[in-house]
Amino acid sequence: MIRTLSLGKDGQIANDIPVDQLAAGDTSSWFWVDFNSPTDEESALLATPLKFHPLAIEDCMVKLQRPKLDYYDGYTFFVTHSINQNTLEREEVDIFLGANFIVTYHAELSLEITEVWNRVNSAKKKEDWSPSLILYHILDQLVDNYFPPVYLIEDQLDEMDESYAGGNTEELLKEVFEIRKSLLMLRHTVTPTRDLIYRMLNSQKLDVLKVRHAYFSDIHDHLLKLTDMIDSNRELTKDIRDSVLSINSHETNRVMKVLTVITTIFMPLTFIAGVYGMNFDYMPETTWKYGYFASLAVMGVIAAGMFAFFWKKGWFK
Repeated sequence: MIRTLSLGKDGQIANDIPVDQLAAGDTSSWFWVDFNSPTDEESALLATPLKFHPLAIEDCMVKLQRPKLDYYDGYTFFVTHSINQNTLEREEVDIFLGANFIVTYHAELSLEITEVWNRVNSAKKKEDWSPSLILYHILDQLVDNYFPPVYLIEDQLDEMDESYAGGNTEELLKEVFEIRKSLLMLRHTVTPTRDLIYRMLNSQKLDVLKVRHAYFSDIHDHLLKLTDMIDSNRELTKDIRDSVLSINSHETNRVMKVLTVITTIFMPLTFIAGVYGMNFDYMPETTWKYGYFASLAVMGVIAAGMFAFFWKKGWFK
């Protein structure tokens, strides 16, 4: 689907004007063409009549390019990413920016593009809008939607830290590794976008953005904050993982210590039972009337003495 929006010479917003008419440049001050899940026939309009460079068109066709910007004659090409709020998967949003036009291309429905589109259509002072301002709002909306998944992960980590008290370590570790995977996915989106905005801020060719430098600098600040939050959360998951493994190891060592102590107590008892279990004919104690009871008493004294000794040492704690 293709939708168009343009600011006419009369200062009014017009919708659904044919792309070839907009490309001719006679009817509007500036225009916005949005390729929303386009078909192959609709995508062909990028070449004719919009006349974009074949390499830029190829980048639109090949999905999940790294966020970047390329300079062409008369326009700049941007590759950006949005985040699916449910799966955290990246979804590519491509933008062509010229002095009097902006063209957006995305294979999936983009809630961020739709939000800005509705904002432009409902604006009271439509003459205040321009392609560079639309670009700012799109990037700002994309970055703003990076925050909810990060905040959600922070809440999960807080709950995990508060609720865990000797719970199922296997389930806890599974949750930790799932969160680390989500954070890694977010990091692979946020970091390249941060680098893209930094390159935009320091570009000498984007004259159209110089008047809005402070706005794009604010987006860069948000991305720096996101990067710090993601890194700190990754460190927190690492600390939780190490703590759980340490507690697990401690519990295992404690159990092994108790079992070792019990085994040590039974060693002399097993020795005595083994000696008197030998089938020799001439063993003086085997003919004694009270030999059986005496051997049990000796075993009991040895066991009780060793138990008391180990208890005093604190080896059962």
